[in-house]
Amino acid sequence: MTRLLSAAIAGLAILTAPAQAQTNPPPAAEQPWRYQTKRLNVAEVDALLAQPTRLLVLDVRRPDELIRYGSFPVFLNVQYRELESQIAWLPTDRAILTVSNHAQRAGAAGDLLRAKGFEVAGATGSEDYEQAGGKAVAHIQPPKR
Repeated sequence: MTRLLSAAIAGLAILTAPAQAQTNPPPAAEQPWRYQTKRLNVAEVDALLAQPTRLLVLDVRRPDELIRYGSFPVFLNVQYRELESQIAWLPTDRAILTVSNHAQRAGAAGDLLRAKGFEVAGATGSEDYEQAGGKAVAHIQPPKR
């Protein structure tokens, strides 16, 4: 009886696996790019970082993500969900590089900023940048309590 029940459960797992695979969205890094803001590669990000007086790095992630995944050495952090309400505080005299984990929120932020008249150099994901060999991501240590 136990073997029969185990075989039945295994059979159900095989039958339901394709359905589950189809309903789960792909990881953010594999999602199609649907933004007007250009998704930048490592060389393009490094070229922008080499001109810090002309660039604002805007990281749109939550603080826990900054600690967990790191970010670029100098950045302004405005979470994506608060970006539109904080837009008046952003400088207008620099190109903006938007940053998130896999660039999806960064792409959306770039499109929002472009629509508001900002010069957006592009979007990147700090995890993607680092996995592709980028060396500029700094890992942040959480504050000691």
